[in-house]
Amino acid sequence: MRQASELVRSERRWTAAVYREPRRAPSDGRLSIGVLPGEGIGPDVVAAALAVLAAVEAGGARFAVTTGGPIGRDAEVLAGKSLTEEVERFCDGVFQAGGAVLTGPGGSRFVYDLRRRFDLFVKLSPLRPFPALHEAGPLKGGGVAGTDILVVRENNGGEYLGEWDEVLDPRRGRVCRHAFHYAEDHVRRLLSVAAELAASRRGRLAVVIKDGGLPTVSALWRDLARDAAAASGVALRVLDIDLTAYLMMQAPLEFDVIAASNLFGDVLADLGAVLLSSRGLSFSGNFSESGAAVYQTNHGSALDLAGKDRANPIGQISSLAMLLRESFGLHREAGWIDEAVSEVLDFGFRTFDTAGPGTFVIGTEEMGRRIAARVERRARPNP
Repeated sequence: MRQASELVRSERRWTAAVYREPRRAPSDGRLSIGVLPGEGIGPDVVAAALAVLAAVEAGGARFAVTTGGPIGRDAEVLAGKSLTEEVERFCDGVFQAGGAVLTGPGGSRFVYDLRRRFDLFVKLSPLRPFPALHEAGPLKGGGVAGTDILVVRENNGGEYLGEWDEVLDPRRGRVCRHAFHYAEDHVRRLLSVAAELAASRRGRLAVVIKDGGLPTVSALWRDLARDAAAASGVALRVLDIDLTAYLMMQAPLEFDVIAASNLFGDVLADLGAVLLSSRGLSFSGNFSESGAAVYQTNHGSALDLAGKDRANPIGQISSLAMLLRESFGLHREAGWIDEAVSEVLDFGFRTFDTAGPGTFVIGTEEMGRRIAARVERRARPNP
């Protein structure tokens, strides 16, 4: 069996642009993964991902998997807050062990509070459509073929981390106020990562603003974008959010790395799921400079699908592949997962959200089981 030091390989990965501190090596040879099943369809899609992880272990990697408590609205019902002290301690323990967290969806303020608590300042959302699904989504005719976009979102500033209140005005009724800011150090840190990632890919960086609507914030992002692009030697475009959204749908091949604020990055990553053909395929990783990482889908809890074996688990499974690659350097094992997903789709198996003529509609559990079986074929040594 290979040792953990051999498993944590040295190939360059996206997190090389983020981490500023060395990763802690596991003491017992097992790589730590903390799991938060989440709410709604979370337990369903996370169970499918864990079945795939078990198949990966057939290749020699060993994982210490621990499960944390409720998050999101489930946690609010039980404890009055969406991110509890119990879950904070759980995540901190995983990070202290050099591990990473895989989470299902959690509503309310969960993700925002989690990112602030652990300074998960950057979110990376890859948008790479599977060839088998080019005709499955609303954009047909080969318009998405060759798309390879990385959305780099600032996680710890802007509207989502602002201040808000509500007052009652005798004349106007309820008045809701919301204030936010962006500081130079927040923006510079994010854009430095985005530019370095662009330099390691195809050398093109698009930075998203809203010039007339947010004049001072936009000016700050534009000025710092020029600095970051010049320092990394990448080509820069600064675009308004509305034009960026249009071009992503109209001409996605124009984009390489897109850097955006918290709100704009959220919108663009979700919009990008149209390129993938379904929100059920979207996923991301959230990272701190110290090596903390939380991997998630970009879709919500889908409470109407919970427990019905109808949810698409591929986004959650792909987030697991991203975890193996970005937190542990397991490029081979992550590749097994990506290849297995592609093969299952190539054979025509679909969950209902991507079904079409000539395809075979299967449930959440079976999709996970089929992907896991193909991973295990790759993982097991030839007899």
